[in-house]
Amino acid sequence: MKIVIIAPEQIPVPPILGGSVEITILAIAKELSKWHSVSIISRAHPRYPKYSFIDGVHIYRVPTGSPAKYLTHVKKILIKRRFDVLQIDNRPEFVRQIKLMFPKATVSLYLHSLTFVNSPHTSRAETLAGLRKADLIITNSSSLESRLSARFPSMSRKIRVAWLGVDTSRFSPIQKTSHPRAFTLLFAGRLIPRKGIPVLLQAAKLVKRQIAQPVKVMIAGGSPTSKYARQLQSLSRKFGVHAEFLGTVPHRSIHRVFRKADLFICPSQKHESFGLVNVEAMSSGLPVVASKNGGIKEIIEHGRTGLLINQYRNPQAFAEAICSLIMNRPLYLKMKQEARQIALEKFSWRATADRLNHIYESEKALQKDEFQNGDQNDPRNTVHECDQSLGTISGGGDHCTAADCHERQDLHEWHGTELGVQPERIQEEHDDGGDNEGRSNPCCDAILQPSVIVHDWSCFDEDTQSITSTGVFQNFADLCTENDYESDGSDDSAEATFDFFSDIGYQRLVDALIYG
Repeated sequence: MKIVIIAPEQIPVPPILGGSVEITILAIAKELSKWHSVSIISRAHPRYPKYSFIDGVHIYRVPTGSPAKYLTHVKKILIKRRFDVLQIDNRPEFVRQIKLMFPKATVSLYLHSLTFVNSPHTSRAETLAGLRKADLIITNSSSLESRLSARFPSMSRKIRVAWLGVDTSRFSPIQKTSHPRAFTLLFAGRLIPRKGIPVLLQAAKLVKRQIAQPVKVMIAGGSPTSKYARQLQSLSRKFGVHAEFLGTVPHRSIHRVFRKADLFICPSQKHESFGLVNVEAMSSGLPVVASKNGGIKEIIEHGRTGLLINQYRNPQAFAEAICSLIMNRPLYLKMKQEARQIALEKFSWRATADRLNHIYESEKALQKDEFQNGDQNDPRNTVHECDQSLGTISGGGDHCTAADCHERQDLHEWHGTELGVQPERIQEEHDDGGDNEGRSNPCCDAILQPSVIVHDWSCFDEDTQSITSTGVFQNFADLCTENDYESDGSDDSAEATFDFFSDIGYQRLVDALIYG
């Protein structure tokens, strides 16, 4: 097969510093190139030529500036070539135009998170239009699959899961020196509130009180704002924690940082679709102590490759898990071995590519059967024909097209489910509209009204020894609402709202801990 992977427009391939999506794209492409002809289209960068050939992969780089401009240049590359599979990563708004260019090819949308399926990156209607046109939707975890299906129930039949992987040869354990040294806890990732670094620092403070061995924290990652990074450093000093802030470490060097650590800590306070750093830690022979949320639960096997924390907003819970591994040397050593072994068995890039290859081969076989049997029965063609042939219902410029009605029906179905209305009832009301000629479609009018759904992001669990005992997090609780964000049905707009409020809440937390 001839496969092309269309990368997002923000970071070049290979990434200069880091970018999990771009790392994933190149790693998967290298493996797929062992069986197929594989190309990547990426954004241009002054360090790179317009074309490269890396480990069997053709990489074309085009100008960017905005998603629309980038897509225009991507299409100029595509139009000169023929492809059997076109994989678009994280950009549902690209799918319609790409599918229009290659109606007989398999066009897949590989989603690494829900970030780019909702505002402000794209509208729900635009996302749905892209999902409808995609032949396949691939997610990097079952958790992400569940969340996406909850938002767009009619798309669930298209969704497949392909876990991400790791370069197990580069991320590998080394024999550490035997002389006494500090037990090193490692965090790697962006320094942003949702990653829960204040929880890690507080946990390290509690660990120091319970064990005699020196404990050190290494934090690898940059922050969008230098102020937040400085405040985390101040917080570590206030807690008396020996913390080393490494700043942004290029991904080509990050494996060396993993080799210096004894235990990897992932205290994420919000849903993680996958958590690539956890796999990199396991491959490096590090047990992982991580929040039990999102796709992390699919990576870490509790008690075998690490420990999962249910009360992950509570630093004491992390501290107890860390102490249990420091003080139980046989268990720690067993987990080191298991972590490496599971990474080799389940999370190599070869395993990811095998899964994708199976997905694409199966889809091509299905399309071949449909073509031989007559593709007029293919339900995917029905929507396409509606888009191309039926036009508007009434012929007026202000009226919905048939395709628009299908898209808005899915939107209506989703909102109805969220609000407790049965989809079947919505369908009946939609079908009972009578003659819509001369007026706008009632289903569209209903859906275009703004819907505000408030969720409770909850706050840190009360515990006399936890950080909540200071009362600081109670201020954060005032900004929160009712349902835990782990709910698979949580609204995208609510998640975006949490991102905003969590910055405020954590800023209050850090300020209060430093100055209060």
